[in-house]
Amino acid sequence: MRAVVITRGGGPEVLEAQDVEDPAPLGEGEVLLQVAAAGVNRADTLQRHGRHPPPAGASPYPGLECSGTILALGPNVPSRWSVGDKVCALLSGGGYAEKVVVPAGQLLPVPEGVSLTVAAGLPEVACTVWSTVFMTSHLSPGESFLVHGGSSGIGTFAIQIAKHLGIKVFVTAGSEEKLAACKDLGADVCINYKTEDFVERVKQETNGKGVDVILDNIGGSYLQRNLNSLGVDGRLFIIGFQGGAVAEVNLQAVFARRLTIQAAGLRGRSPANKAQIVSEVEKNVWPAVTAGKVKPVIYQTFPLSEAAEAHRLMEASTHIGKILLLP
Repeated sequence: MRAVVITRGGGPEVLEAQDVEDPAPLGEGEVLLQVAAAGVNRADTLQRHGRHPPPAGASPYPGLECSGTILALGPNVPSRWSVGDKVCALLSGGGYAEKVVVPAGQLLPVPEGVSLTVAAGLPEVACTVWSTVFMTSHLSPGESFLVHGGSSGIGTFAIQIAKHLGIKVFVTAGSEEKLAACKDLGADVCINYKTEDFVERVKQETNGKGVDVILDNIGGSYLQRNLNSLGVDGRLFIIGFQGGAVAEVNLQAVFARRLTIQAAGLRGRSPANKAQIVSEVEKNVWPAVTAGKVKPVIYQTFPLSEAAEAHRLMEASTHIGKILLLP
């Protein structure tokens, strides 16, 4: 099969589409997919630099989500799945390929009204946002929510699901074009982080109270400002360190306002934990997607052979929504 190989650590040019061995025979509860499309995620660019290695036993090829057709079933796969089913999947790696093996617990049916290709842009964002903001931070109807990087794949999804559930949404982004896209998706308060202080604006818009939950991909450089933007019993969830992993922080605010700081990724979780998240996403998010209340936002698709171009676009951060690769 063809797959994108990271030939060495470095820039996008180290990605090469090559002929490689087909995946190993299926183990207990595993499914083989013919990949229709794979989502490109920032974590893939970190893996390319050698900073986000695949977990033990995972495919060495990048790609944390895909859509496709079931080609074969391993032993003891639940009876709901059959050869020929159209699905999308949360992966530990291997999406940038023509075929990939995935535990059946990480499969989702392609939602009605969504094409097989477009469905590849759903698993990672849906599982990330639902497992962090909702399952852990317990963001609830009537609360307020700030998402940094509102025009990213995660941001565009988070805006829509939060609005669908009756939450006031604040976003930051770095251009007027990106903020306009966030507004079109339903964001209530759109803040240009290059020209405005998001803490001040949040305080203004909440009468000095602050927001209930923040989803943050920046990390260290935003930590104090995020804490200053939260209200009483506020929850900060960190999912990335684009602004560094180290910060000095005044804990007075955490103490005074009973704040909670949480952080997690998806890739390193156990298959059982991923299966639980996928199940919750199917139950709570898929109906909103099927009803058209939450739509995948796809910016651009590239052939598998142009994975380097897809990574250049991801790292330039000029895109709005998801980038996909097509084998």
